[in-house]
Amino acid sequence: MAALDAVTSALEGIAPLRLAADWDAVGLLVAPRRAEVERVMTCLTLTADVAAEAAQERVDLVVSHHPLPFRPLARITGGSGTGRVLLELIHAGAGVWSSHTAWDSAAGGINDQLAALLGLTHVSPIEPDAEVPLAGFGRVGTAPAGATVADVARLARERLGCNVVQLVGDAARPAGRLAIVCGSGGDLVEAVRRSGAATFLTGELKLHQAVEAQAAGLAVVAVGHHSSERFSMERLAARLAEALPGLACWASRQERDPIAVLGR
Repeated sequence: MAALDAVTSALEGIAPLRLAADWDAVGLLVAPRRAEVERVMTCLTLTADVAAEAAQERVDLVVSHHPLPFRPLARITGGSGTGRVLLELIHAGAGVWSSHTAWDSAAGGINDQLAALLGLTHVSPIEPDAEVPLAGFGRVGTAPAGATVADVARLARERLGCNVVQLVGDAARPAGRLAIVCGSGGDLVEAVRRSGAATFLTGELKLHQAVEAQAAGLAVVAVGHHSSERFSMERLAARLAEALPGLACWASRQERDPIAVLGR
């Protein structure tokens, strides 16, 4: 058990909120009923199933990567999915914290973890933080010697357990310098191009973004938004448990990728 302030301070130490994008909703979004926190569960997205799990497991604080609520709410009622999830958590006494883009950008955060999973070397942020150069937006590094774009895609599918991996560009060409932006990175094609990367790994991108990447000479590996981030919720729970040994911390056991793939 730990004081709520101690838990939020530990979360700030892992992923400083000043690293978050200015459009983001981060920090304590819903206050828990108790000032003393005993049970913490991490998740990527707060769905109805995850909220029900939190209530059943008597969770004091849900650390959800994707913020809920994300935008200001005029009302919280059972008439919307967001309202129903929040009402269930509030009724159960569970609070909500989100680190979101701060955890993406933190040293040791999601993009760093993806770089390590893919065996990149000489890794640095695409846009380094002014105070902590190892933190910042995205990552760029060198793929293993001889690795092609297809090799990167296969390794990502194996390490992340992806249902589907999408490719843009020539899969047979050398991967070379590889940029990483977890989640929805399609809007950042130009920033990736400026980083000197030849290959770009992200969660998802739209058709016009794929066309833009192709025109810029970038190969793209898109592993799915869920797959590009969900694995790191296990690590976040472990980091929090290491920081506060008296706390019970785990990643949601019920969370699933909402996008299924129909087999042939």
